[in-house]
Amino acid sequence: MILMVIIFLLLLFWENEFNEEGEVLTMEQLHVDYPQSDIPVRYCNHMVLQRVIRGPDNTCKKEHVFIHERPRNINRVCTSSKRRICQNHSSILCFQSLTKFKMTVCQLIGGTRYPACRYRVSSMKGFIVVTCDDIGPVSLQKYVE
Repeated sequence: MILMVIIFLLLLFWENEFNEEGEVLTMEQLHVDYPQSDIPVRYCNHMVLQRVIRGPDNTCKKEHVFIHERPRNINRVCTSSKRRICQNHSSILCFQSLTKFKMTVCQLIGGTRYPACRYRVSSMKGFIVVTCDDIGPVSLQKYVE
């Protein structure tokens, strides 16, 4: 009985996203596009469909970020001296990159249910803030211009 309660709580508070087959998607699968894919038109719409990026219950995500940087450079963020408690998490540490990374920010402009999501593309450079485990970055928390 206790084991069932623990499993239920783990599933309830699970933070990672899943693809269609129920597999956990890594931060690299969700957010890293290096080198940047050569998609001249509708980059965000294409990438969101290709990577099956969606919110809970197949809703369109309001915003999604693709980072155009080498994975090893993104992994180094976990050794950054810029660390602090993450927002909305009482004990989880967040790490901010020391340098700005090239990225594409996709802002939802139409649609509510995946896959009928339409996004506006914004290219920018910014710092990333991530959570980490022993292996490397686990989730992108935010970006800072």
